[in-house]
Amino acid sequence: MAKIDLEKDNLIPLCLRLSIPTAISQAVQVLYAIVDRMYIGHIDQIGTLALSAVGIASPITSLVSSFSVLIGLGGAPIMAMRLGGGEKDKAADVMSMALYLLIAISIILTPLFFFLRNPLLSFFGATEANMAYASTYLGWYLVGTPFIILASGLSNYLINQGQSRKAMIAVLTATVFNVVLDPLFIFVFNMDVKGAAIATVISQAVQLIITLHYIRGKDLMLPLSLKKVNMPGAIMIKIFKFGLSPFIIIATDSLLMILLNTMLSRYGKADADLLITASAIIQSFHLLVMNPLGGITAGCQGLLSYNYGAGNSERVKKGAAIAQLYAVIYSSLMFAIIMLFSDSLVLLFTSDVTVAAYASHYLKLFELMIIPLAFQYSNVDAFTALAEVRFSLPLSLGRKLIFLIAILTLPRIFTADAAFFAEPIADLLGAIISTTLFWSQLPRILRRRKRI
Repeated sequence: MAKIDLEKDNLIPLCLRLSIPTAISQAVQVLYAIVDRMYIGHIDQIGTLALSAVGIASPITSLVSSFSVLIGLGGAPIMAMRLGGGEKDKAADVMSMALYLLIAISIILTPLFFFLRNPLLSFFGATEANMAYASTYLGWYLVGTPFIILASGLSNYLINQGQSRKAMIAVLTATVFNVVLDPLFIFVFNMDVKGAAIATVISQAVQLIITLHYIRGKDLMLPLSLKKVNMPGAIMIKIFKFGLSPFIIIATDSLLMILLNTMLSRYGKADADLLITASAIIQSFHLLVMNPLGGITAGCQGLLSYNYGAGNSERVKKGAAIAQLYAVIYSSLMFAIIMLFSDSLVLLFTSDVTVAAYASHYLKLFELMIIPLAFQYSNVDAFTALAEVRFSLPLSLGRKLIFLIAILTLPRIFTADAAFFAEPIADLLGAIISTTLFWSQLPRILRRRKRI
């Protein structure tokens, strides 16, 4: 494989080389959950009920894993800027601190969420019928919390050194394990939702082992090392500061999906279980749209951060424009697929004709504005890559606030299913605001660039 030069390679093919493996990695990462749901939805007799249970548990698992984003996307751009500025020792300090933070977070979150899982599930919409399945799935899934937090967090430090292909290989290998183990544990060993969760945990452990192998490789610009960190407090604060915006995007997505289930449960009346099951399917496709979209923009973050640190302003502007173009192309393709083939896509998750009809209809509504969503993602990630938290954080929070207001208001005024319109409303308004702000502020940011 040809060596990547973030400072000199042609930008159009370079952005593709960086973004495509990262997008594939993110898409495959979603397959952990999607493969589980595909198999679970087809379990005899309990499939529909078990699928609704996993739908309720899924936002909680996403919330837990989002802490890897806080450290991964918080520290990796700083590391890349240090490398671009020729400060290799300081870059190594950032990566070592990130490792220690990921370990600490894993130790805290694993027991915390495990013992609070039943109250959380009950609060966020689990019913008497599906609580047992949701608790079993979530409990076993949480056993693997250290694996997924470390693997996902550290992969960002590969990607921001231009090694997105290696991060992709780790995720692809783990997914193959999950695809093979899921039917074995669910159907052959008759373990139902418990088997799906255990298969996922094993697969995440495989991903971590491969990621650690690659990130310690001598062919990297900066291999991971266990070292004493200079000024650990200052570095930790910077990591949390820069990681807060992407963390809020992922964490609040999980919380808002939980709120969606809650509103469907509260106002859905006799159709509540059907709506929640449809929501579980819709959330799977939404993750399949969002994660690769985030992968495209995150894959180019290292390029932007490195050249910002090196003072190459024109390369930063062109790189941001190309990343945004690729994000729009991808989201346009996904929009066409969903609008044309939603009826067939939902059948991957359920054999229930009624559930499939609900899911297909509401999937089209929920994803109505995914093309504008590409602008929101690329703008916020570019701000993050340039260490402009004062812009990325309000933009992230603003879009979530719009979603929150819509999801709390629409079902009260209309019917429960009006909650599905909250996403396209937030996507459209967020895109308009973030695009206007990014391209008006970028020249000023580059003119007053300062070392961080």
